[in-house]
Amino acid sequence: MGGAEKFQELRPLLFSIAYRILGSVSEAEDAVQETWLRFESAPTEPKSAKAYLSAAVTRISIDVLRSARVRREEYVGPWLPEPLLTDPYQDPERSAELADSLSMAALLLLERLSPLERAVFVLREVFDFGFPEVAAAVGRSEAACRQLVVRARRHMAAGRPRFEADRKEREELASRFFDALREGDVTGLQNLLAADVSMVGDGGGKAPQLAKAVTGARNVARLLASVFPRIALIGVTGEPHEVNGQPGAIFRDRDGKVLNTLVLDVLDGQIQAIRLVINPDKLRHVGPVADAWAIDREVRQARRPTR
Repeated sequence: MGGAEKFQELRPLLFSIAYRILGSVSEAEDAVQETWLRFESAPTEPKSAKAYLSAAVTRISIDVLRSARVRREEYVGPWLPEPLLTDPYQDPERSAELADSLSMAALLLLERLSPLERAVFVLREVFDFGFPEVAAAVGRSEAACRQLVVRARRHMAAGRPRFEADRKEREELASRFFDALREGDVTGLQNLLAADVSMVGDGGGKAPQLAKAVTGARNVARLLASVFPRIALIGVTGEPHEVNGQPGAIFRDRDGKVLNTLVLDVLDGQIQAIRLVINPDKLRHVGPVADAWAIDREVRQARRPTR
């Protein structure tokens, strides 16, 4: 198998590593492309293409994340990972770890780690790399990597829920949620939400967004029931779709352009968090992006009483 064929075979793994380190589809794709350029220009063929490419994409991702963290500190409003509709890497033996690490909740927990801790955690805990491989990838000793994993596990465990919802339960709850959302049913929505539910929107200053997180079942239900039926009147539709391995939806304008994605964090029979990404820069990989400002103006105009 030639170098290009080896790279293409490993590309899903490389992207999945980079995305979990970076939380960005576009940055992960750039990291994978840079990895290919390094692989292509290597003076000698590596003994293990997987080891070489995994190490390269990890180091590139660490460097990108270090600069990205500075930008995220200056980000306008809440920051959320770029939504991922499908994970290209599949491994039945690691399916539970892969799915869990892809969720918005897990990616936000990973943001608490240093770039090095995050990379080591992803390689070891998610993709089951041996410590010699992890050490080679990040340029640290095995002993140092073991310490990094212990610290990362502690941080991750502190923020993880104690119970996981099974897939069927999540899908059934999501179906009831979207039915209530379409009908503007405040009571129906409130019954599905945890008492301390939070709803967060990420517009990055480039689209209308919530000024801050909305919390509490009643507040979130009332806001949802007031907003989504109104945007439906001007042709916005919600397409149920798994987002980051969780139940969610893609909302589109009357021309089919992407307005936002929505993802539900389900736990213990209730919706614990609702996360909306509306920043157009984070949606371009999903499809052509709608003009959220124009939709906002149209909704406001429709609400004005006629004389």
